[in-house]
Amino acid sequence: MKRLPMIRGFAVRGARPAVTLPAAIALALLVLGAAGGARAELRVDITRGHVEPLPIALVDLAGQTESDAETGRKITKVISRNLERSGLFRPLDPAAFIDKPRGIAERPRFQDWRIINAQALVTGRVVPGAAGRLTVEFRLWDVFAEQDLIGLKLSGRADAWRYIAHTMSDKIYERLTGEKGYFHTRIVYIAETGPPDQRVKRLAIMDQDGHNLRYLSNGKHLVLTPRFSPTAQEITYLSYEGGVPKVYLRDIDTGQQELLGNFPGMTFAPRFSPDGNQVVMTLARAGNSEIYEMDLRSRDVTRLTNDPAIETAPSYSPDGKFIAFESDRGGSQQIYVMRRDGSDVRRITFGKGRYGTPVWSPRGDLLAFTKSNGGEFAIGVMRPDGSNERILARDYLVEGPTWAPNGRVLMFFRSSSRDPDSAELVSIDLTGRNERILFTSTAASDPAWSPLIR
Repeated sequence: MKRLPMIRGFAVRGARPAVTLPAAIALALLVLGAAGGARAELRVDITRGHVEPLPIALVDLAGQTESDAETGRKITKVISRNLERSGLFRPLDPAAFIDKPRGIAERPRFQDWRIINAQALVTGRVVPGAAGRLTVEFRLWDVFAEQDLIGLKLSGRADAWRYIAHTMSDKIYERLTGEKGYFHTRIVYIAETGPPDQRVKRLAIMDQDGHNLRYLSNGKHLVLTPRFSPTAQEITYLSYEGGVPKVYLRDIDTGQQELLGNFPGMTFAPRFSPDGNQVVMTLARAGNSEIYEMDLRSRDVTRLTNDPAIETAPSYSPDGKFIAFESDRGGSQQIYVMRRDGSDVRRITFGKGRYGTPVWSPRGDLLAFTKSNGGEFAIGVMRPDGSNERILARDYLVEGPTWAPNGRVLMFFRSSSRDPDSAELVSIDLTGRNERILFTSTAASDPAWSPLIR
């Protein structure tokens, strides 16, 4: 049995020191021996504009005790919901299952799964472990080729079962689409309560499916624009504690935070550079808003733009070589791209309306943006040179696009004309067809999607 590297608390190592999530979600990942011969090539074709969801059967993970079996059922349910929400998979109704595999080593009766049109099949079990520990083994099968595609064992604390389910979802998604998954991630956002003239805004964080909600601030001070670091463990945000805008760097799980600086007139909290060593931000000095870069080690600040217009909403390219931003230097709000040192500034939007809040895709192939024209707001994507503009969503007010780490799904917040005082989080994929509301207990705005937690 081949052993893969231990996932040590999902630490993500970059130039800044890695930060480790609690041991409760530490997983060991191993490859199980293959049950079949040559690998099959069952694959979801995601290159087309419209994708027919792949029928997949997910058998409840078996367990020797009722407690293990109940955990297995909960894990299977999370996986099913994750895959269904992606729009690429259609989990089949368990009531239609003819075969009932009971173990990881038991070879399915593939003819029974073909009858119900399952193209992929997931089986597995919850294995008894030491006190407070949980081990899950599972296999993904190609029904028509009658071969297994992957076989994995994941171990962790018993209360980490939901994280195990998200990791399993990622592995299944990756094997069947050829792209990285995005399920073991978190969303930080602004939770809003109270009447419009007395709005209370708190930092909140949850899993990408809406579970494990936690509040990171108490609502005593206005907070805005949270953004993740590349480690997925730190965020920056803007706080008006004491009535003065201050930018903080905060560790999500320990609560430890440090002040990056007092920046009067700042309009957006910083975004991290890809290596996590710098942040790019807008500062208003002497009545002029310009884009600056701060080195987090030395705290040195370098001015990147120099124009009397308003320059704001900067976003690094994934390779760190370019910065996209919005500016009205041409007479209206448009999107520009420049080299990281501020040189070679180029306007890339020339369509009707105003363009803003550019956010670079993690893959580097697209920029997400907001657009307003004739009283209508929209979320769209375009290539970094401004070509191939596509609108994905329109409504009374849509704002704040943020990318899933695989660059296939966007999230944004929407205020509807039906209820202008409320806001909700919405995800949509690049086809523009798979739009889903992420239900939250309060109004929600300004989401930021974390990198994949490893």
